Amino acid sequence: MLEALSPDDVIGGVDTHLNTHHGAVIDIVGRRIDDAEFPATAGGYEQLLTWMRSHGHLVRVGVEGTGSYGAGLARHLAAQGLRVVEVDRPDRRARRRSGKSDPLDAYAAANAALNGSASGTPKSRAGLVEAIRSLRVARRGAVKARTQAINQLRAQIVTAPAELRELLGGLTSGALIKTCARLRPGAQGAELAGLDPAMVVSAAAKTALRRLARRHQHLSEEIRDLDRDLQPLVAAAAPELVALPGVGPEVAGQLLACVGDNPTRLHSEAAFAHLCGVAPIPASSGRTDRHRLNRGGDRSANNALHTIVLSRMRYDPRTRDYVLRRRTQSLRTKEIMRCLKRYVAREVYRALPRGITGLDSP
Repeated sequence: MLEALSPDDVIGGVDTHLNTHHGAVIDIVGRRIDDAEFPATAGGYEQLLTWMRSHGHLVRVGVEGTGSYGAGLARHLAAQGLRVVEVDRPDRRARRRSGKSDPLDAYAAANAALNGSASGTPKSRAGLVEAIRSLRVARRGAVKARTQAINQLRAQIVTAPAELRELLGGLTSGALIKTCARLRPGAQGAELAGLDPAMVVSAAAKTALRRLARRHQHLSEEIRDLDRDLQPLVAAAAPELVALPGVGPEVAGQLLACVGDNPTRLHSEAAFAHLCGVAPIPASSGRTDRHRLNRGGDRSANNALHTIVLSRMRYDPRTRDYVLRRRTQSLRTKEIMRCLKRYVAREVYRALPRGITGLDSP
């Protein structure tokens, strides 16, 4: 809810970029007062705040890109006791109608913070959850690269010489990686130029397979190291969440990264369900009363809830009883899973950390 404003109050708006931020100030009826550009540095943040306060009593600031270019500025403003409002970038239709420039975007951010069209609280990014998110970025990249490596290795085998295909065909992924990592190409580099073409092809194929396999092994070790770093952080940040059935460190880390260091910015479990894309959307018309699947929200968080549901459907007796009961009501498996994801979202919301130093915003 927006607070009451007095005539001396002003609203700020910021259009954020990599190297500069453009600020704007408006009064309580939306009239433009001034705009200016500042460097995206710690000193620039302080200059921008001082400049905004020079125009009146600054009550709140709308900031674009609080999850990227505006993250540092949002942290600085929140640390100074200001209310920071997360503002979405204007859509294309609005930009075609009104034009596009840094001052226009900054004024649009200020207006969104004034009229309430933007009212979300950004993630504070100043606690354990931010540390978890940073490590998960590295882990996600390593997992993606490892998948790419095994896919490239298998594709390489398809076109490899016959003796290699016979040696490696039918092996499991683990055995395939170990076998390829032990391959001995023989000649390498300049030595290949003087060999028979068939030997050159075979040696090059072995070299490629060995390097891809060793890359896979290196990435697997990196992922294990990151998991060892993540596990104690996740357990310290949300012990009740990790204790839920079907919730491991990876799933809990994804859900925490979705919520942020200040879960109190989500005012209800329904808001959390919308954030995760598991709250059905009304699609009624006339005499038809129905809901449709919500394809919005954070898809990574939605995937985390999906993983929990799959685990519980297999191992949790309470969930298995629920599935059997709903199947007698002629519900399909997909429909049952959608219901379960909504129930799981409620449990997860109740298990999110509250009032822990370093987790909630001031």
